[in-house]
Amino acid sequence: MGHGHDHAHHNHTHGANKKTLTISFFIIASFMIVEVIGGFLTNSLALLSDAGHMLSDAISLGVGVLAFKFGEKSASFSKTFGYKRFEILAAVFNGVTLIAVALFIFYEAIERFTNPPEITSSGMLVIAIVGLLVNILVAWILMRGADTKENLNMRAAFLHVIGDMLGSVGAIIAALLVMSFGWGWADPAASVIVAVIIVISGIRVTKDSIHVLMEGAPGNIQIDEIIQVFKNKPDIIDIHDLHVWSITSGQNALSCHAVVAKDLTIQESQRLLKSIEHDLLHLGIGHITVQMEDSEHAHENSILCKNDHESEHHHHHH
Repeated sequence: MGHGHDHAHHNHTHGANKKTLTISFFIIASFMIVEVIGGFLTNSLALLSDAGHMLSDAISLGVGVLAFKFGEKSASFSKTFGYKRFEILAAVFNGVTLIAVALFIFYEAIERFTNPPEITSSGMLVIAIVGLLVNILVAWILMRGADTKENLNMRAAFLHVIGDMLGSVGAIIAALLVMSFGWGWADPAASVIVAVIIVISGIRVTKDSIHVLMEGAPGNIQIDEIIQVFKNKPDIIDIHDLHVWSITSGQNALSCHAVVAKDLTIQESQRLLKSIEHDLLHLGIGHITVQMEDSEHAHENSILCKNDHESEHHHHHH
């Protein structure tokens, strides 16, 4: 039913995402090298910081490509979800790299505010303008060919490229200020602004991916709507031990225990499960496991899973 269609769509965007990412990766990586060399030759920290941002871009795009490659490897006995989690680990790595790059830039900039070096502003201007054009090109490629809404990786890549654009704009403005007024401080100033952007996105990416690793409930999922789906079925008396988590971005799973009427036949339970599965698919959960039990054998009547300490020592509540 809904399943087959869903899958085909996923594979289509999957291939498109991978191709788009690969192209973007090569463009960004090659320009990053240009920008690093340019930053050293023109002595511009703004260019170097933009290159640092591009480095993290290149990492996130490259990792995206690898993640899709690994993700295609099927699940094995030792890794029952396949390699989907690799994307999330990669996102953590990327977030941490971003923060490190930013700290380096802050450190360098402080040095430069006190004694600004000579800057070849004309060269800096040219490279910054080319950088802006490269970023616009990549952003356009990503918007056209990829699923930037749902996929955490694609979204991270896209946000990076937008951040890069701002970095190039900063470098352009700094170069113009140095050229027109000889304001040497404009260059470290621009690099600090870029570094702030880098830190913010670094923290965000790290936070989101750690949330997934901690099996946090996916942000786009309304837990109460899910509980409603179960409560709305006349055969279900109650549910407990409900868990909702992401395997990787855009792929959500759920498990719970459902207390059902005593005289439910196996056929009826199957039908009930099918209808639950169908409703939950619409709420963005593609993978469900429901354990059924009758009211006599049901334990703990709390919707979320209580751990043993809590149920024993209620008075120890902090």
